[in-house]
Amino acid sequence: MNLKKFNLKNKNALITGAGGLLGFEHACALLEIGAYVILTDYNTKFLDKNKIKLKKHFNSKNFCTIKMDITKESSILSCFKKLKKKGKAVDILINNAAINPKLDNIKKNKKTRLEHLSLKNWDKEISVGLSGAFLCIKIFGYEMAKNQGGIILNILSDLSVISPDQRIYAGSKFDKNQQPVKPLTYSAIKSGLLGMTKYLATYWAGNGVRCNALSPGGVADNQNKKFQKKLSKLIPMGRMANKNEYRSAIQFLCSDASSYMNGHNMIIDGGRTIW
Repeated sequence: MNLKKFNLKNKNALITGAGGLLGFEHACALLEIGAYVILTDYNTKFLDKNKIKLKKHFNSKNFCTIKMDITKESSILSCFKKLKKKGKAVDILINNAAINPKLDNIKKNKKTRLEHLSLKNWDKEISVGLSGAFLCIKIFGYEMAKNQGGIILNILSDLSVISPDQRIYAGSKFDKNQQPVKPLTYSAIKSGLLGMTKYLATYWAGNGVRCNALSPGGVADNQNKKFQKKLSKLIPMGRMANKNEYRSAIQFLCSDASSYMNGHNMIIDGGRTIW
């Protein structure tokens, strides 16, 4: 095997939403194969927690954290300038940031339903999950194109290609018109990112910039046992993903190991979308 293609030594990778569960795993994946990793998030509390965790396993010289609000172009430009002063151009961009509403509060649950979904919530979630990715691509992706090379990876979901099965969120304690649902915003954002991936795969291809997507299935993260059981029944492998099971996919998609892959949506969901 030519494992040299997985080597990301001297490559700089920026991750948005790096304060989250998968943001941490993406960082580990890239650090394992030699990349310098820039973890960004608006929530510095979560970002600092992941920084502390990373220090237990990796040399702190190989990564940094930067507060960045991807809903504001000025904040992204500020991050871009900070990195430029350090002499670091972004070679790999992972658009990971998203708002994923928790469905364990009846008052909030009602607001996720289409008939109650406010334009304010719609705009907020779109600004993070879709507009934020656009702005990061506009700034960091364009720099890649000028430098004649780079990789953009958009983190989607199995819900980028299928509709959410709302039955797995239902609970007997809720009235019919208050049953929790995965909101329309989530599907719209993930589907929108898939379209963006295909667009970008052709837009800067001549400049050596590739763009792909990763669509993970549900990750086990101390969810309600009833929910986990319901979801697991929809998956041929009979279980949700472990949080570290996407690391190898990240390494493949962010390295020369996938050098001829462009515009592809890699679905890793235990087989849910084929059932």
